[in-house]
Amino acid sequence: MRGVLVLGIETSCDDTGVGLVEDGRVRVNLVASQTLLHAEYGGVVPELASREHTTVLDRLVERVLSESGIRPHDLGLVAATRGPGLVGPLLVGLGYAKGLAWSLGKPFLGVHHLEGHLHGALADAPDLDPPFLVLIASGGHTHLYRVPAWGRYELLGATRDDAAGEAFDKVARTLGLGYPGGPEIERLAAAGDPHAVPFTVPMRGRAGYDFSFSGLKTAAVRFKEEGYAPADIAAGFQRVAVAALAGTLERAARATGLRRVVVAGGVAANRALRQALAATGLEVHLPPPGLTSDNGAMIALAAERRWRREGRPDPLSIPAEPHWPLGEAG
Repeated sequence: MRGVLVLGIETSCDDTGVGLVEDGRVRVNLVASQTLLHAEYGGVVPELASREHTTVLDRLVERVLSESGIRPHDLGLVAATRGPGLVGPLLVGLGYAKGLAWSLGKPFLGVHHLEGHLHGALADAPDLDPPFLVLIASGGHTHLYRVPAWGRYELLGATRDDAAGEAFDKVARTLGLGYPGGPEIERLAAAGDPHAVPFTVPMRGRAGYDFSFSGLKTAAVRFKEEGYAPADIAAGFQRVAVAALAGTLERAARATGLRRVVVAGGVAANRALRQALAATGLEVHLPPPGLTSDNGAMIALAAERRWRREGRPDPLSIPAEPHWPLGEAG
């Protein structure tokens, strides 16, 4: 497996990602954002996302190959996100990757999106091995897993309603901010008082490791109607959302005895969350810049590790899996 070039394609939602990895090292990682395309709708429109993936994907693959100075036949493995995600976008990337692998006579792997996020968070720690805990917090997912070994994922808790990133988007929309909401909330929160608005941490005091964020959206609407300053609402919301994520992860670490934790997904870019995690005293591994949001390099990294472990390609007949539990991957 030494020296094998792995091309990864990610199209599970709105951003088109293509990355090239060799020996656990990211050589090129390009993302074509669709933020402006969907901003006027306040969220992702699946049909528009699918069309845009179709428009830009081939050109993005050509750029990755050109910037890395390699030819298509130099690739050793082609991978793409198989699921979960929006079915239309998934089919675009999956179909393209299968066609490319077939035309080049190269093996193909379909990768679980959350497994990709996990490997993106380990890009700076390629030799780290289980056991550890992994918290994935993004626009579509908030899941906490115990990972006893590669390819084994034991779900400890998940959101009962909105994902963490989805809640950031919805509260941002309530406050009249742009999309995506995470960076906008973080920017506005810097000017607010995190204790000025009486938000409460969701699920605090309850047994288990589930999350809930929809009530924070409702509370934000009410506090806006009551006249609280938007910056204070943003700061208060961010404070309790971060407390829910970091606090639940810390409780799980104490209960399982696993001090090594991995936090991945777009919400992992939030500075307040990173500060809260640092204060826990846990051994925390976070994605490096450029690998927090959806991207192709994380898919290539996950595919490379699985190929090292199993050395078995997926058949080109495998379907997209819009609803695919991580426990069934690997």
